[in-house]
Amino acid sequence: MIRPLLLLLPLALAACDPAELADKAVRRTAETVVQPVVNVDMPAGPAQAATGCILDAASPDELRLLARDVGVEAGSSTKATIRTIALRPAAQACFAANGVPPIG
Repeated sequence: MIRPLLLLLPLALAACDPAELADKAVRRTAETVVQPVVNVDMPAGPAQAATGCILDAASPDELRLLARDVGVEAGSSTKATIRTIALRPAAQACFAANGVPPIG
């Protein structure tokens, strides 16, 4: 019984990639910054979907930039970054696929 479990151990350890964990942490942190900004203009359900679309369309550098504003109210620069990302074709396509009203 223990032998099959030992065979799965390398797979479980491979899933604990530090870089992947860091990327997920940055994305979750950026989400806490983007969500309140988007939620100002739309109800919670569409705002959550829009937030996911914006995060998906953001580059790793943009995610890190957004995550820096955790714990403070988003300023004009952060709001401009969110808007720029939201206006990208990838974000707009994601909005349409998820029933999120377009951001104009």
